[in-house]
Amino acid sequence: MAVQLSPYLNFDGDAREAVEFYGTVFGVAPDISTYDSIGPVDDPAQAKKVMHSQLPIEGVGTLMASDVPPGTTLTDHASVALFGGPDDRERLRAWFAALSDGAKEVMAMETAPWGDEFGMLTDRFGVGWLVNVAGDAAP
Repeated sequence: MAVQLSPYLNFDGDAREAVEFYGTVFGVAPDISTYDSIGPVDDPAQAKKVMHSQLPIEGVGTLMASDVPPGTTLTDHASVALFGGPDDRERLRAWFAALSDGAKEVMAMETAPWGDEFGMLTDRFGVGWLVNVAGDAAP
C-alpha cells in the first residue's frame, strides 16, 4: 500500500451534516462512527456526534472528519487543496460547483495569472477549498 496524505477536518457538532454534504459532492457514501459506537459515553449530548468518518475518493485520497471531543474547543477550520491536470478539469470544476452550494466564493474558478485554472471558496461549514487545474487552462 502506498503512503497517502489525507486531510482530517474537525467540526463543532456538525460533522455528520458536513460529511454527508461532501459525500454528495464527491459521489461517495461516508463511513461514520459515532462516539457511542465505540463504547459507553458519559455525556448523552456527545453520544451521536461523529467520532471518526471517512470518504474514500477514488484516485484522490481519503477525506476524514470528526466532531471535536468533549472539553476541546474548535479554533479554526483547515483548508483543503485539490490539484489536478487538464485530464481532471471537468471533475475538478464539478466539485468546485458542488462545493459552492451555500459557500462564500473567494475567487471564481477561472484562469489565474500563472496560467492555471484556479478557484477558492469557504464552504457553508467554514472549510476553505482551493481548486487548481494545472497546465493549459483553455476550456
